[in-house]
This record gives sequence, structure tokens and C-alpha cells, in this order.
Amino acid sequence: MKRFFCLILSLAFAACAFGQTAEEIVARMDENMAQYDEKDGVSLVMDIKMPIIGTFSTKAYTRGDKTRMEMSKAGAEFIVWKDGDTEYTYDVTKKEIEIKNSSPAKDSSDGGDVEMFNGITEGYDVSIKKETPTAWYITCKKSRSNTEKDDPKTMDLVVAKGTYEALSLSVKKSGITITLRDLKYGVTEKQVTFNPADYPDATIIDKRQ
Repeated sequence: MKRFFCLILSLAFAACAFGQTAEEIVARMDENMAQYDEKDGVSLVMDIKMPIIGTFSTKAYTRGDKTRMEMSKAGAEFIVWKDGDTEYTYDVTKKEIEIKNSSPAKDSSDGGDVEMFNGITEGYDVSIKKETPTAWYITCKKSRSNTEKDDPKTMDLVVAKGTYEALSLSVKKSGITITLRDLKYGVTEKQVTFNPADYPDATIIDKRQ
């Protein structure tokens, strides 16, 4: 009898998942993301693939007006902290920390990459490209009514089955492919705050005016 009820429950869950449209899946994904408070912070990984140069990744943490980015470029590793007024750049290879005034206009866009996951159906026609036992692969094609020139023609979205979590979003434009992945909510104040005591051997170069 117990096995019978387990089978019924399994069929019920399968029936709920079966036949869902791409719009319904994205709507559930939006609901899932809306339950988190932005004040708790968010982190994600951004992969940028460029012709000839190859692929490099940046891990970004955002909490309030503070951000931290870990990146590698041309064989060197950098960690950048921004708090709205000041920018700290740690060159891991050279063990140098450069401090300078931060541009408010530039900082206003920091951490905004996660916003790309919101409102995907606005200006886009979505359809299920394929699905696996664990995820839906959704194609987002720019609608004819979308007159925004900067919007990419297509985007590829992956959503987890069961949890409706956004697993990744890929955008290709001008030969450059950007993929946002590993989206997680919950960032501590310590993760986004520069503390010179953590780098006692580093040389500090203060360029603030």
C-alpha cells in the first residue's frame, strides 16, 4: 500500500511538470527569485568568451551598495571591492593594493547583472528548446515589437526542475558570449568589505583625491 501511494505521488508531480509552457516556467522562476530579499546579497559567476582571447571568468558578490569581484586577466589575478565611494584593487600577483575614488555613475550598474534574469518574457518570445530530467533549456527570441537596439536577438536560459531556480543565462552579441551562472542568494558583510588586515604583506598605493 505504501509503495502504491508513493507511485501516485510520483505520477502527480510528473503531471504537474508535464505540459508546462516556457512562459509558465519563467513565471515560476520569477516567483522563486522574488522571495529573496536583495538586502541579503547575491553572488554569481560571469563567463565571458571572446574570439582569439578565449574565456575568462569573474565571480561577483553584491550586498547593498557594496560589491566584490574576483577575476583573472592575462595570467594575473585581481580582487576588486567597491563601496560606492572607494574602489580597492588587489593585484594578487604583485601583492599591490590600489585605492582610488569610485565613480558613482559606474557603481550604479555594479551587481546589476542578476537583473538580466528578471522580466525575460518582456520583449522576448520564449520556447522550450529541450529538457532533461533535471532542467529545462529555454530559448528567448527577441520579439518583433521589441525596438530596443541594445537588446540581444536571442538568449539561452536554463531553469532547474522542481525548484525553478535559474541555473544559467547566456547572451551572445558582437561575437562575445556572456554566461551568468551559479546564482546564489546570501552574502555576508565581510565578503564584500575590504579589510587591509587580511593582506599584511601587500603594498598599498593610495590614489584618492
